[in-house]
Amino acid sequence: MKALAIHGKEDIRWENRSEPVPAAGQVRLRVSYVGICGSDLHYYFHGANGENVVREPFTPGHELSAVVDLDPSGRHPAGTPVTVHPARYGPPVPGLSDRPHLHPGGDYLGSAATFPHRQGGAAELLVVEDHMLRPLPAGLPLRRAALAEPLAVALHAVALAGDLTGRRVLVIGAGPIGLLVVAAAGHAGATEIGVSDLRPEPLSRARALGAVDTVLVGRDTIADESYDVVFECSGVGVSLTQAVRAARRAGTVVQVGTLPNAEISVNLAPMLGKELTLVGAFRFADEIDDAVAILAADDHLDAVISHAVPASHAVDAFTLARDASASAKVLLQF
Repeated sequence: MKALAIHGKEDIRWENRSEPVPAAGQVRLRVSYVGICGSDLHYYFHGANGENVVREPFTPGHELSAVVDLDPSGRHPAGTPVTVHPARYGPPVPGLSDRPHLHPGGDYLGSAATFPHRQGGAAELLVVEDHMLRPLPAGLPLRRAALAEPLAVALHAVALAGDLTGRRVLVIGAGPIGLLVVAAAGHAGATEIGVSDLRPEPLSRARALGAVDTVLVGRDTIADESYDVVFECSGVGVSLTQAVRAARRAGTVVQVGTLPNAEISVNLAPMLGKELTLVGAFRFADEIDDAVAILAADDHLDAVISHAVPASHAVDAFTLARDASASAKVLLQF
């Protein structure tokens, strides 16, 4: 079979691999689509994602759709369309029974956080534990189903903000996660959704998903205390400062974008006088089930996917995914 492997900075190869054989409790999948996310871009363009350095040939990818190829147990017939919950959780921790994604230990598909690395889904065939499978409803296209994992991230972030019914929401950063937060906030009952970004193209995509107010950074301004809830999805310190300013008194700011693991300049002084709630969002627990249901019911989310590129042209796909003006979510097609 063929698989993608990152060997270092800007070194990704379409390699021959032996076909994996599923053991008891495992299922082999024939992969259809794999989404390129921000961590994948860091692994390819920098050879590392934060402190996680590529130290061996590494297959990226944790956003995927597939069909069952072989299930030794016979529970999942060949050809069954599925997506995958990419996490294996660590041992339980008192007080975190409802947040298994916060348990220390465990791993995630397509992550170099552990060594040996947890190889990802960007391969023709993939073996996963059977508990990670999520069969897809009839009528949900495999292309759209590849959004299940990032949509689950967005749903988790939105849930952390509490009830959004009738509330004014601002999303800062209209990349793929920001776009999915727009969609998730709409599904959660937000009545007015604003979006800001550095480029006009992502703002156009946000409007297609239900955003009403769009702000082009550098041209337009956001009034202080103008939103009930702000989702910061860019991962830039100055944007967190903007989020704190834009939130109304007693409002909520949810940090969704991954901030640098470093000292950064952020002005949080207004947070005190307004008694804001600042919440960090990390991956998700079981929201992928809700994500699958929403994807099956709402074809508007197709707007998040801008391109599907053959996996054998991975360099072109990663270059395209890096350019927010030219692309939203880029899928590798197998």
